[in-house]
Amino acid sequence: MARGPEPTRRIPLRWGTYESRYLGGLLYIIAGTVILISTNTYAIGFLLLGTVALCFGWAILPATGGRRLWAFWPSLLATWLMLTGPQILFVMAATLLGWLLVRERPLRSYIVLLFPIASGVIMAYQFHSNHDEPLAFGIESAVVVGSAWLARLVR
Repeated sequence: MARGPEPTRRIPLRWGTYESRYLGGLLYIIAGTVILISTNTYAIGFLLLGTVALCFGWAILPATGGRRLWAFWPSLLATWLMLTGPQILFVMAATLLGWLLVRERPLRSYIVLLFPIASGVIMAYQFHSNHDEPLAFGIESAVVVGSAWLARLVR
């Protein structure tokens, strides 16, 4: 199946290259999320560090400013909510929603949001303590990444 070019490649960039901003934004979003969910009351400085990294990641992704702004808020709120434990991992669908919006995926591809919601609900019944969070977060992250790739195939 031949896929066309990414819709965001047509956006004129004021600085940097498409590839560097895409990779940098993605890495900052991932790092910010991991730092944030690793935060606890004994390492509160990481809350600020993770928040700044997450915000910076969304800010440098190649996209229009409005799309980045709309993606950033739900992602940040969802990541903060994940501090409560693995029972709320279904909110990672908000980060995927932001990704689909920033990457300018067609509206029909948004059906993939059901996968992280469903897996998050299932995991809420399987994982009950914060000690289970690394495994639960890894599984949910794989579902989100797979859903993002699946959305990429929808034309």
